[in-house]
Amino acid sequence: MSTSAGVADIVPEFAEAFPFESFNRMQREALPAVLDSGENVVVSAPTASGKTALAELAICRTLRNDGTALFLAPLRALTNEKEDEWERFEALGYSVYVVTGERDLNPRRAERADILVMTPEKADSATRKHDSPRYSFITDVDCVVIDEVHLLDSDRRGAVLEVTISRLRRLCGPRIVALSATMQNVEDVADWLDAPDDCTFQFGDDYRPVPLSASVETYAHGDNAFADKYRRLYRALDLAQPHIEDGGQALVFVASRQDTVRAAEKARDVIAERDVEIGARGDYDFHTDAEELNNDTLRQSVIDGVGFHHAGLSKEDKDRVEAWFKEGKIQLLFSTSTLAWGVNLPARCVVIRDTKLHDPLEGEVDMSPLDILQMLGRAGRPGYDDAGYAYVVCDGSDAEKYRQLLLEGKPIESRLAGELDSHLNAEIALGVVDDIEDVMEWLETTFYYTRAKSAPEQYDAGESLRDRVSATLERLVSGGFVDQSGLDIEPTALGKLTSQFYLRLDTAEGFHRLCERAAADETPAIDESAVLRTVADAGEFDSVSARRDEREAFKAVLDGEGDDLDAGNRKVLAILRSAMSGTTPGELKSDAWVIRQNATRMLAALRAFCERFAAPRDANLVCRIEARLEHGISAEAVGLTAIEGVGKGRAQKLAREGLETPADVRQAGVSGLVDAGLSEGLAERVLEQAESLPDLSFEWSGVPDSIPAGENTMAELMVENDGDGAPAGVRVTVNGVEMSETTRYLGETTVPVGVFGGDAEELTYEVEVAFSELPLVPVTDSRTVRVE
Repeated sequence: MSTSAGVADIVPEFAEAFPFESFNRMQREALPAVLDSGENVVVSAPTASGKTALAELAICRTLRNDGTALFLAPLRALTNEKEDEWERFEALGYSVYVVTGERDLNPRRAERADILVMTPEKADSATRKHDSPRYSFITDVDCVVIDEVHLLDSDRRGAVLEVTISRLRRLCGPRIVALSATMQNVEDVADWLDAPDDCTFQFGDDYRPVPLSASVETYAHGDNAFADKYRRLYRALDLAQPHIEDGGQALVFVASRQDTVRAAEKARDVIAERDVEIGARGDYDFHTDAEELNNDTLRQSVIDGVGFHHAGLSKEDKDRVEAWFKEGKIQLLFSTSTLAWGVNLPARCVVIRDTKLHDPLEGEVDMSPLDILQMLGRAGRPGYDDAGYAYVVCDGSDAEKYRQLLLEGKPIESRLAGELDSHLNAEIALGVVDDIEDVMEWLETTFYYTRAKSAPEQYDAGESLRDRVSATLERLVSGGFVDQSGLDIEPTALGKLTSQFYLRLDTAEGFHRLCERAAADETPAIDESAVLRTVADAGEFDSVSARRDEREAFKAVLDGEGDDLDAGNRKVLAILRSAMSGTTPGELKSDAWVIRQNATRMLAALRAFCERFAAPRDANLVCRIEARLEHGISAEAVGLTAIEGVGKGRAQKLAREGLETPADVRQAGVSGLVDAGLSEGLAERVLEQAESLPDLSFEWSGVPDSIPAGENTMAELMVENDGDGAPAGVRVTVNGVEMSETTRYLGETTVPVGVFGGDAEELTYEVEVAFSELPLVPVTDSRTVRVE
């Protein structure tokens, strides 16, 4: 390799992919390990020291060798940013593909991509489905770059990253390049990933491009949480003001999206009262550009030099805010913690106003120490500031805790222990682990095992670790998730579904019990109330809290339903109930989106459970509830959502005009849909889609009008579907008692019907056809036979 630090000298064929001409000191020291070696690499370096270039060098080496690189980004928003940034690789003839959700996945593009970009969650999902044609591309990965590997220590997401990396290493053995902000125990991560000493780097604060001064500041705590928020805001502005007056910029981190907006609004007033010179009022072009912002509040705020940034803004607005902050047109920016993990947007002064946040599923929680350190690391703008200043604003009782964090940092811990049962079940369900010996071999591939060896007093390592895994396996066997025969273990249908839908074991057991009761015709059967209650009572919602004003709201919604549930679970039930009709009370709206998203995932799982362990009609009921929750539409009109291109708004519009089913849409035709308010082109497309849905007709052959008592005859029922075929359950009853039930991919089917002259004066035969995968109201038809 050339001794020059010039990009064009070191990677000439990729020089255009880098936005600078030479590598800095940190990059030069790590460069031989990343570019010349094929070994796994671990790099810990201060925020803003240039780790992204190391990721890109690892990708360059992979591309040079005709391989495929996978970049794991900590947040979904960052995957899209990488797609934009790495158009530079596209310009060189390489394909970059961001792997998104199941519906949007393009397997051909993923298979042909040179650079894949995913979150740990998407990679987890892909590796769980690696043997399916859609996700087989994941086993062709040659190099995995983990951005912010200290995410391992995240309560919710750390275990996902850990098991995904372990699984990838077992599936295809890729090279791993792990990058991190400063962490205490880089050697543990290196040991886990088998990175040799000469490929393990721990760069200290002297590699920071701008020296950092960090401190903890307290505020006068009161009895009112709302007022405390403003006390902390005034304290934050006190700390930021000298830097702003000196021409610098300040980045203030707050707990929620709404807080960014409210804090920016209040800060504008305070700055005006203090007569602080800020903003670009004389910049005509900036004012003109600001008019193009989509967010009204942001449009008014930025011209005063104050902005806000959160994941709910449009991409165009976020891009403008980031650009204006980099240009210095915005001097004071309020943001949520997501900005700290992604965009390289440093400021001279960083203030963490909120160290606690409200989590819809957990209630009030402390902000992760990882997030705290990540945010503080944004202080100091290279090339502009001689020093960076970072402050944590907190209550006096927490001050020592944060001072200790700033002084000592934090070792990266494994979070797998708390979720060991579900992750072990997933490995067994995937076939990665199929005997007792495999269980321990799998465990030894985890960071949990490595860290337990390093800090046995914290992890109860040694023989007790084996005991813990053995007890976990026994739990899976006794719960029916795993079958064990001697040393061999294999997943059950319950275990596979639990893994497929990422369910907690107790939630899966609750779903299974409900299905078993339905299959045995026990009470309570699977009805709307039982479905909603089972989901609301799921373990995933155990930590949901309910404030006093929320309790009054959900009591009004539920009217006594679910009185025996905990308050948090009743809150979930109320959100589900009200969302189904599109009438969520204002007091419940702040948490409704997250709870609905989680509930939708669980309803999809429950539908699959019903298909496997209950009956198609039960799966159809869950499917309709799921559609109502997503679209906020009546039970009568939910079938409209089965029409491709008909979402919440259009479904409600058609329902208001009396068109409540796909059959109504077919009967109305284009002219009727136009009369209902659709444009002619849209009406044609909606009609075409409605005509492709199942359209049933029934023919009862040989069913007499009457039959003498004591006699019997055999008849048949033909069910014909004039639309596209779909999985369906066909159930025939007589006087409410089931005669037969069959599951078919329904095009056309014939069902035998026995007519028996018994004690009843009349026999009512009814057929019900329920589509397990479509939110269509079941279709019924009947015949009555007199017994003479």
